[in-house]
Amino acid sequence: MKKMILLVMGLVAGATTYAQDKIETTVAADVVSSYIWRGQDCGNVSLQPTLGIGYKGFSLSAWGSVGLSDPSDTKEFDLTASYSVGGFNIGITDYWFNAGLDPDNRYFMYNAHSTNHIFEGNIGYDFGFASLQWYTNFAGNDGVNKDGKRAYSSYVELAVPFSLAGVDWTATAGAVPFATSFYNTTGFAVTNASLKATKDIKVTDSFSIPIFGQIVGNPCSQKAYLVFGFTLQP
Repeated sequence: MKKMILLVMGLVAGATTYAQDKIETTVAADVVSSYIWRGQDCGNVSLQPTLGIGYKGFSLSAWGSVGLSDPSDTKEFDLTASYSVGGFNIGITDYWFNAGLDPDNRYFMYNAHSTNHIFEGNIGYDFGFASLQWYTNFAGNDGVNKDGKRAYSSYVELAVPFSLAGVDWTATAGAVPFATSFYNTTGFAVTNASLKATKDIKVTDSFSIPIFGQIVGNPCSQKAYLVFGFTLQP
């Protein structure tokens, strides 16, 4: 899921200063040593393909993840619709997992009490020097709060990009504001503190491969991760 959010931010970033005058397409795939999303461990070595299209601030994208080293790892298929103008962006994501309320793991099962889908809305603003995003689950297989009721699980994230020594860096801090079983929190909790470095490795004059390394800490769960990955994109 974390990669899905990075995809949305990437698609809207292309329209933060102006709306595209032509249709733009994204076809890519990440290979990661671990699937870490918002400070949560979602699996081991994974392949994560992306397909997206954007036009005049509107974008539609599909993102997936499948484990390569462990057959029991999360399988995921997400669809996102978003719009951006200036620094402002808003979107809706339909997450689907191969585990949830439906014992048969059917994709086209949308019954509120027997679905593996989670529906999330997000809103945010890119200030240039930093971006701020808020995400809230509003339907589907959401977590519950301390009273056992739908938690409308939320997550807020601040990301600060910068360059250092010829490398692109991003420092991120994310928190869950309320108690929810979805993020395994009992109240306000910082669940994601990460530092990511990305650099293009030139293969030919016309082709390069972005590689990235990331340190992720989850103060709430007392977990830490070191992630390596690369992106394949024509």
